Amino acid sequence: MAMNSGMRSCTKLLMTSKASLLKPGSSGFHSTGAKRMGGHGHDEPYYMHAKHMYNMDRMKNQKLTMRLGVLTAFSIGVGVPIFAVVFQQNKTASA
Repeated sequence: MAMNSGMRSCTKLLMTSKASLLKPGSSGFHSTGAKRMGGHGHDEPYYMHAKHMYNMDRMKNQKLTMRLGVLTAFSIGVGVPIFAVVFQQNKTASA
């Protein structure tokens, strides 16, 4: 008797999994909608996530900041590959 009910439940499980495999579906990415912040007074001109957040002309010490940013990005772009090559050569030489 127990074997009979076990076989029945196994058959039901197989049928439901087979039915779920046959269902048409969409293959693609989807996301939920973005939550909007409305009516809470977040449109001040200097709010961190305002629509004018990336106005470069309002940045303090703009020349210094941009020069340091470009220099940092350039240094990382040149320094990391050089470090990787030197590290790999040292690793190969020691083996």
